[in-house]
Amino acid sequence: MAEPSRFRGLPSVDRVIGALEERGLLATFPRRAATACAREVLDQARRRLKEDAYEAAAQATPAAIVDQAETLLRRRFGTTLRRAINASGIILHTNLGRAPLSAAAQAAATEAAAGYTTLEIDLTRGERGSRHVHLESLLTTVTGAEAGFAVNNAAAAVLLALRALAGDRAVVLARGELVEIGGSFRMPEVMQQSGARLVEIGTTNRTYLSDYEAALGADAAMLLKVHKSNFTVSGFVHDVPLSELVALGRRRDVPVVYDLGSGCLVDLSTVGLPREPTVQMSAAAGADLVIFSGDKLLGGPQAGVIVGRKAAVDLCRRHPLARAVRLDKLDLAALAATLRAYLDPAQAWHEIPILAMLARSPADRRRRAQRLARTLGGVFGNTASVAVTTTTGEVGGGSLPGAPIPSSAVEIRPAGGRPDQWAARLRSGPTPVIAVVRDDALLLDVLALLPGDDRVLPAMFRPLAGVEPRGSPINGV
Repeated sequence: MAEPSRFRGLPSVDRVIGALEERGLLATFPRRAATACAREVLDQARRRLKEDAYEAAAQATPAAIVDQAETLLRRRFGTTLRRAINASGIILHTNLGRAPLSAAAQAAATEAAAGYTTLEIDLTRGERGSRHVHLESLLTTVTGAEAGFAVNNAAAAVLLALRALAGDRAVVLARGELVEIGGSFRMPEVMQQSGARLVEIGTTNRTYLSDYEAALGADAAMLLKVHKSNFTVSGFVHDVPLSELVALGRRRDVPVVYDLGSGCLVDLSTVGLPREPTVQMSAAAGADLVIFSGDKLLGGPQAGVIVGRKAAVDLCRRHPLARAVRLDKLDLAALAATLRAYLDPAQAWHEIPILAMLARSPADRRRRAQRLARTLGGVFGNTASVAVTTTTGEVGGGSLPGAPIPSSAVEIRPAGGRPDQWAARLRSGPTPVIAVVRDDALLLDVLALLPGDDRVLPAMFRPLAGVEPRGSPINGV
């Protein structure tokens, strides 16, 4: 059992609260919340001292207790959804919210949030209107489809399309397209929730038009094609082009729905990436519905966009489930602003952040890494070595699998080793920095850094280099 003298070294709750107040935390957090955290940290320290007094002593100093109370206070009662810096080398990082919004989309969402909006009012008649009017003209102009609207994500859009067009009848889908999407959700499970009956055809690697024809019985309500946007199959493979599937659907009077996934609206081959099927190509092929995400290659907010032939789109729009999965005013405003950029594709390459990232050359990325390395080198002194290294990034977010992107990173090797500890400290800062630890080094990949990130990163590293202390001591202790 721990000696009583070790317990006497613990600060009182009032002293911890006083130290937190000196750090300015009580101007942000209520005293009641700070007191609860201080008591919890002190209780944990007492338990650790009882279990192993010598090992726990270093974590039971007054300064350590205050640091722990601050960390707990920020984690439990602070803003958990915060701006982060993405130095991972993954552009559409799902865990970091996928696509960052353009300046125009940010401004539109802010204006919509600031007060009342014309969300569902017909200003001409002074009566209730429809929220779909804010997107339809943009969607039809940009994609070439007859009609379009959006719901809150692509999985919801697929669910809605299945329910509205197929009900509890059969939906024919190639076995090689039974994908698993993010969060371990699988296409058959989504289809099951819609009530539709899945009819699998073909094999994992080869499916033919004759397989679809053989499955089109009297109960067939839909031909569903899913783009393999988050994986690749190579070698002895064959699948059916969308145009052939559409022709079959027309002959047999069965709607064709294409889950396109990433929602690309530009030709990525112009910047050296693999050619991705675009929404425009898919709509022109005649699919009754084309479904895609708003926050992937489109570069907008989270949304599930549905475009296609007017009759099929209207069936989805009028279905009761559409209300349960509708977009709110903030996402509507941001998505509309994003789509407006695509009215001029050249503008989109400059205005949409992820397109601007993809358009940069490897030489541009290396020059940016070199500038950042020079700045950080001045911060570290002899506490770390800094160099520039070549890396390979990726689009991520279930887009362009197997398409490496040449990039560069700042390679940091702490003098005392343990780059994983530096990575953890960077993640726990007021503005988390998400970096990569590889080969005993901390890597800051510049691929997905936003404009301005380079200027704020040095401040994140100064505490690690010992330039700035972390917080003030407790009442001079």
